[in-house]
Amino acid sequence: MGKRTSAIRLGVLHTLGIALLVSALSACGSTSGSGSTTIKKTLRVALIGPQSGQLASLGDWDYKGVTLAANQINAAGGAAGLKIQVTRMDDQGDPTTGGDLARKAVSDHYDVIFGSSSSTITLAMLPIATAAKIPEVTSGQADALTKQGSAYIFLDSPTSTTYDATLANYAIGTLGKKRIAMITNNGAYGKGEHDAFLKQLKLHGLQPVADSVITPDQKDMSGPLSSIRSAHPDALFIGAEEVESGLIAKQARSLGITATIIEGAPAGTPQYLQTAGPQAADGTVVSSPYLSNDLNAQTRAFAAAYEKAYGQTPELHGAKAYDGMEVIATAVESLKGKITPQAIAQAMHSVTYNGLLGTIHYNSSGVGLFQTRIGVIKNGQIVQVQAAS
Repeated sequence: MGKRTSAIRLGVLHTLGIALLVSALSACGSTSGSGSTTIKKTLRVALIGPQSGQLASLGDWDYKGVTLAANQINAAGGAAGLKIQVTRMDDQGDPTTGGDLARKAVSDHYDVIFGSSSSTITLAMLPIATAAKIPEVTSGQADALTKQGSAYIFLDSPTSTTYDATLANYAIGTLGKKRIAMITNNGAYGKGEHDAFLKQLKLHGLQPVADSVITPDQKDMSGPLSSIRSAHPDALFIGAEEVESGLIAKQARSLGITATIIEGAPAGTPQYLQTAGPQAADGTVVSSPYLSNDLNAQTRAFAAAYEKAYGQTPELHGAKAYDGMEVIATAVESLKGKITPQAIAQAMHSVTYNGLLGTIHYNSSGVGLFQTRIGVIKNGQIVQVQAAS
């Protein structure tokens, strides 16, 4: 089993190791039609995600996390001597565009697809990546992604089931909430959150007092929220992306809903806080594998490097994208020069990486992380109240 230490902590690769791996690459270089031998010098990563539109922040966080890791690895000599080349592609938050870009990545012979940031778009891309035997690393977390029977999908965070099991246990077991309402959207992420959280309620012997479903682009939630208010919930579960979640929280408070808001990763982002506003967001309970940049020396070093590179404070999405790129590099280094997309995918199921979010080791379904923590938003900051579970 291969093991890797983060590029932040590793600093530089061993010079001798690089020389041996480059030598191995030279020995097994591909042959062109003219008979000349070409040596693979780059690892080409197609980063497909929403770089425009309502989900643009997700694509931007992915890009920054991936490129920070890639730049550090390149500065230390590359992954098995290969320089990582990241090409940014905008899926515009649209599944059809995402599928077209996945086909482009295949036809242009990329080694890895990173994306999309959206579960819906990832589901559209996955059959294409799978047929071409190209590993696809995604920040999507819908359980549906792991049920496609693909050996080429890799989630860089836990699934919705893990997020929501931790959240339900805290809301019900610790806070004593019994009258829980749900509002989710009908995109792949929202549907995954809906089904995962509803399952957890049933395991606790509960049914939601209200269960409203909206569209991913809905802006006015007054209708469904009015119905939820009439049910007098003591907790409100939100299953939507960052901006829509913030709108839900803001509108819920304006309608007089005082229930504790509970949610997974989106509520832990700056976009949620900015959209909802500090007053509406205050008290929100968040389930996430990455609540703070101050968790340990590794996360602090990552945050410092991220802030230096981009002038911004990182959060979950940038951290897990960083981990995802590191896992790819780990797999490449384990191949000793015999590098193909299919080989990278196979290696990713074997390596272990001690990352920012925890220890990552992928199972056959593409899940490598299995725990989250609980935090609460207080005065605009997330305060951890429960360790990983």
